[in-house]
Amino acid sequence: MQLSFKNKIALNYIITTGLLILVVFSVIYSIVKHTVYSHIDENIKVEIQNHLSEIKVEKGKVILIDEEEWNEREHNTVDVNPVFVEFLDLNKNIIEKAPNLKTETLEFKDSVEDYELFDTKMGDHAIRQIQVALHVQNKHIGYIIVAMSLADSTMVLNNLFEIMCLSFLAILVLLFFIARFFAGRSIKPINAIINTSKIITKDNLKARIPLPKSRDELYTLSKTINSLLNRIEDAIEREKQFTSDASHELRTPLTVIKGTLEVLIRKTRDSKEYEDKINYCINEVDHLNLLVDQLLLMARFENQKQNIVTESVYLNALILDVLTLNSEKINAKNINIKFDAETDYYIESDNFLVITILRNIISNALKYTYKDGVVSIWLSKENEKTICKISDTGIGIAKQDLEMIFNPFFRSNYTEHPEIKGVGLGLSIVKRITELLHIKFKIESEIGLGTTVILIFNDNMKTFS
Repeated sequence: MQLSFKNKIALNYIITTGLLILVVFSVIYSIVKHTVYSHIDENIKVEIQNHLSEIKVEKGKVILIDEEEWNEREHNTVDVNPVFVEFLDLNKNIIEKAPNLKTETLEFKDSVEDYELFDTKMGDHAIRQIQVALHVQNKHIGYIIVAMSLADSTMVLNNLFEIMCLSFLAILVLLFFIARFFAGRSIKPINAIINTSKIITKDNLKARIPLPKSRDELYTLSKTINSLLNRIEDAIEREKQFTSDASHELRTPLTVIKGTLEVLIRKTRDSKEYEDKINYCINEVDHLNLLVDQLLLMARFENQKQNIVTESVYLNALILDVLTLNSEKINAKNINIKFDAETDYYIESDNFLVITILRNIISNALKYTYKDGVVSIWLSKENEKTICKISDTGIGIAKQDLEMIFNPFFRSNYTEHPEIKGVGLGLSIVKRITELLHIKFKIESEIGLGTTVILIFNDNMKTFS
């Protein structure tokens, strides 16, 4: 049977407490038993010494104890825990015994040493016994056996054992219900977590777990789950926004291409007009291809399935390759490129991902720089870190937009510069890759003066998590 969490807590509590009580009861029982037996043993030792002192020799005859003394003891002693005495000769035959033995006899044990106390039986009765050799004038004449009944002691110990067993069971049952009650109160926040989880769906992510008053582990758990729900809600909202923006961005060039082609087929046009419209469609297709490529790249990082291949990356060569790829754009706008690197700079990272970062940043710098402007690139070393700065003399970014530019499809002041084409995914991709590769990424910008992007690489970046 599957126990509830509340019953499991109660069961674990009573098992632990039960073991502790069992140890305590065992110690108490052992102490009582030891005390009872110590008292009996003390009495037996006193009796054996008394009887040994009473042995005397009169007229060459050994007198163990006379009948008058036996009778006197029987009449003057309260018979609560009777003492049994028996004298034996060298052959273990009975010479004399106490009247209270009546027809019973004490058995001599050959395997037991002198003065050794032990438990045995006298008929059906349990007794505690001691046996000692008798010596008169240094002559061994026989044995004396002294015993006391264990009936009362056994009864006391048995009663104590039964009381402890019943008390133990009663305590365990009582403890179970008490522990179950307090466990139920303790796990109320868990029930709140369960109830809140039941009402949370993909369409309802607003519910949150009420935080317990006491700042214990359940408080931390509830707070952590609420934080997780906040992140999930933000992620789903971003996904919805991304899907909406992506569909809009894809639909726009397709609509433009379709409209242009529909205009072309309405009537016959001259070759120059056909050429212009076709080139216009080709540009839109290129724009669409770029958008699809960037959306696919974004999806790879969203799914976190990007496999990182760590290798030695030659930054100088990568930057020159990116500049070569953008040479047409550089020449068209007559941009002055300044590349300053005092030596060769190598880092341990993923070559494909690093070139993706540089392509996006340098492409943006060229795109937003005015005609006849300057794009400067510096490579340097500082505190065992390689630093790459890419600066332009372009239109700049407003301060209030600096935090927003990493959001997909966000473009700062694009309405003021309609001639600059873009989809607003480049910096979002760069941000995700730099986080993946543990590269520090900063942007400094001012409207009308330009933008500076700073990348800080760890030279010993061998592994990624």
